[in-house]
Amino acid sequence: MLRVLGSTKRTCSGFSRRDVLNVGACGLGALTLPQLFAARSAQSSDVPRSATFGQAKRVILLYLAGAASQLETFDPKPDAAAEVRGEHDAIATAIPSVRISEHLPQLAGIMDRLTLVRSMTHDNNNHSNVFTLTGNPAVDFQSETHPLDTRHHPFFGSVLDYLADRQSPSDLAPAIPRNLALPFRFSKFNPLFQRSGPYGGFLGRGYDPVFTEFEGESQREVERIGTFGVGSSRKKDPFLSVKPDLTFAVSGAAQGQPGLTLDRLDKRKSLLSQLESNRRSFEESRVGESLSRHQQMAWSLLESKEIREALDISREPMSHRERYGMNLFGQAVLAGRRLLEAGGRVVSVFWDEYKVVNTAWDTHFNLYKRLNNELLPGLDSALSALIIDLEERGLLDETLVLVLTEHGRTPKIAERAGTPARDHWSTAYCNLLAGAGLNRGQVLGSSDSQAAYVKSDPVNPMDILATMYHLVGIDAHTTIPDRTGRPVPLVANGKVLNELLVG
Repeated sequence: MLRVLGSTKRTCSGFSRRDVLNVGACGLGALTLPQLFAARSAQSSDVPRSATFGQAKRVILLYLAGAASQLETFDPKPDAAAEVRGEHDAIATAIPSVRISEHLPQLAGIMDRLTLVRSMTHDNNNHSNVFTLTGNPAVDFQSETHPLDTRHHPFFGSVLDYLADRQSPSDLAPAIPRNLALPFRFSKFNPLFQRSGPYGGFLGRGYDPVFTEFEGESQREVERIGTFGVGSSRKKDPFLSVKPDLTFAVSGAAQGQPGLTLDRLDKRKSLLSQLESNRRSFEESRVGESLSRHQQMAWSLLESKEIREALDISREPMSHRERYGMNLFGQAVLAGRRLLEAGGRVVSVFWDEYKVVNTAWDTHFNLYKRLNNELLPGLDSALSALIIDLEERGLLDETLVLVLTEHGRTPKIAERAGTPARDHWSTAYCNLLAGAGLNRGQVLGSSDSQAAYVKSDPVNPMDILATMYHLVGIDAHTTIPDRTGRPVPLVANGKVLNELLVG
């Protein structure tokens, strides 16, 4: 089962946000992203806009946490030395002269629907989730593992949520959240680190994504190397596989908390009303405003039939579920598509570490076992199924698909714990985009013969975010207030990648 999570942060009255809300939520009504996200820009209003400005009515992010290897995905170097090219062959794709990993055959067949950036580069070489997802690097190394650090800039989904609130302040509790993330709170199952990135930052906890939970069991065990290469064990990992009875459901707390009747729900509302009179002054602050907002969102989700039905993947034929892949990532991507179709606007699906550090796409150990048996097949199925599904449903032209990762992997293969490995490498890697306003079948940029350094058209994570903001109808120079009230641009130095846009 998938439950919406609230924050455990305490208010000044001593109640936790979870105590008060039971669940946390954000919402979006029937208006389009351009209508909702229209905001005053720091630039002149008479600046010409391309036809693609505001074309994306919805956004889905597929985030490959841990950093995917450019060489084993979308920028193979088949002519390089063995210690660089690795074990994979490169195969032809639907784009003439473009080759990708042999373990991505379904994506190879639809590359003409995708937009590939092979020249991603930056200087933040240690799981720079904050930089990738907000456009601003972590303020210091320690803050990368402190997700509630209020110095962080907000996740782009949180920014869109905030701007929509300011545009439509009366529409705080729609049935489908604006900023929803699956399948669980980012980094929740990491036994050592709580990684930063997809959070409200200085906008406050009220603008965190609506994270979800799942209930389901893996069908297979896999060897996992222990933290920092110490020891190994057999683990069940739902990102490897899940049983068909995996469920995603939000039915108020009726399933999350057995025995919650409408009478009890009404009593909770009554208690909330009593608490209101003791918290008026508190709500004048940013934190209080955020909490008040989440009260309305929470009750909306508790009673929302729409979100329960959207997350109910059992309504999909089993053959369709199998196209996405019977693993947690594939099924979460399918649920994400259902949320978009039901009226969702920003949905994030995180392929995250699960109970062991250096899992997900952080391939410091067992490089080829993990790529060949888990990572590449899972990505190949889920992403190809999503693109085809959106296209067949007439949604792709108005949906922006972002496949992002925080950096690449070292050009030269290493050996760790007796297994092949690639370590962190941020000076050359790949991102993939598709959908609204983008030139299909285009490849931007190139790397050198070892995929070590960018050779042409360098692209920074800030450029990707500036392009995203453009496509949803927001100028990237738009400002929002930080925790001191100082106006801060959404993306300080990023540029819109006009060469990727239609027309």
